[in-house]
Amino acid sequence: MDYNKINEAAKAYEADMTKFLRDLVHYPGESCGEKDHIMRIKDEMEKVGFDKVEIDPMGNVLGYMGTGKTLIGFDAHIDTVGIGNINNWEFDPYEGFETDEEIGGRGTSDQMGGIVSSVYGAKIMKDLGLLSDKYQVLVVGTVQEEDCDGLCWQYIINEDKVRPEFVVSTEPTDGGIYRGQRGRMEIRVDVKGVSCHGSAPERGDNAIYKMADILQDIRALNENDAADDKEVKGLVKMLDEKYNPQWEEARFLGRGTVTTSEIFYTSPSRCAVADSCSVSLDRRMTAGETWESCLDEIRALPSVQKYGDDVKVSMYEYSRPSYTGLVYPIECYFPTWVIPKDHKVTQALEEAYKGLYGEERVGNAETESMRKARPLTDKWTFSTNGVSIMGRNGIPCIGFGPGAEAQAHAPNEKTWKIDLVRCAAVYAALPTVYCK
Repeated sequence: MDYNKINEAAKAYEADMTKFLRDLVHYPGESCGEKDHIMRIKDEMEKVGFDKVEIDPMGNVLGYMGTGKTLIGFDAHIDTVGIGNINNWEFDPYEGFETDEEIGGRGTSDQMGGIVSSVYGAKIMKDLGLLSDKYQVLVVGTVQEEDCDGLCWQYIINEDKVRPEFVVSTEPTDGGIYRGQRGRMEIRVDVKGVSCHGSAPERGDNAIYKMADILQDIRALNENDAADDKEVKGLVKMLDEKYNPQWEEARFLGRGTVTTSEIFYTSPSRCAVADSCSVSLDRRMTAGETWESCLDEIRALPSVQKYGDDVKVSMYEYSRPSYTGLVYPIECYFPTWVIPKDHKVTQALEEAYKGLYGEERVGNAETESMRKARPLTDKWTFSTNGVSIMGRNGIPCIGFGPGAEAQAHAPNEKTWKIDLVRCAAVYAALPTVYCK
């Protein structure tokens, strides 16, 4: 395989990729409103010569290149978050901007650049005759990830009956190869009380006061160490082999965390004792933690035990309609996943990358020094569709994508043209390396 030829082919498509990404930026495409993004991607796939392009009932676009035996997937979620406070932007987030090196606009790093590079990576395979009877490439533009990561792939695997041998997540990786991420789940804690007139609070049972006790224990769970004298041992305990058989991967991914993200209450009036209080918890999970263990951990807190049946600990469910109107309910549980460092998929991506760009991460003048200071193979801070692909379904998943994690959900979001080029080249080389 001629890596120089692949790299030159990718460079030749820089202008096409730039135009494609800028077109996508022009369309707002928040979760459940991605139709314009999907149709623009479908048009591009057909223009560059994909063998088959389909839109499934949920609204995901699936483009196939080649007809070989092994199905290799490339995933890019093409929904975005909103723009937040427009006063924090220095340019129109849906007009964007372009310089010799950069492309700005909502979704450029998170993560429409990924679909751009993967579409053109597949085109390069076709142009250079890299497609063989050994593999078929599937490029997927997925919906609703920002709302509910992995939901789209639950549908693709279970309802579309599509199951690749492995999937490359094209979420931004700052020039690195990512082999895992912490999981997350959305927990709700409900506390019951009894209202009464505020002039005589002793007649009632204030649910907010009960919740205040529980919140202190939740804070301790996040902040405490795991010393024997701690009644509430901190989540850091999962980095210790004494508590976690998967401690090595937990140290690689980082410790779990928990924080209170929302609070709600009911009360007859401002002159009354609150008769209910609820909170939402954002729980990030490391290797060795499950949704059952995380719920049980909250239920075992001293304050939760103290208030007994007045406390309910549960997991949220997501059931928002996609832009096609389809509802596909799922629990708000997004499992931790990590692929071994010596897995065939990890080794294949590393080989393809190193054949093109060497042993270190690369970038441009702005990003290169920061990137080179980090190991080539690492992990994400945030969550991806890998929670379903590998976390729920056991399909090996590996990450390599254009852009930067720090640009995700931030005002003045941008990406770099050289990232689009390099990712397209690596994507083009990977299937041949894997199937050799």
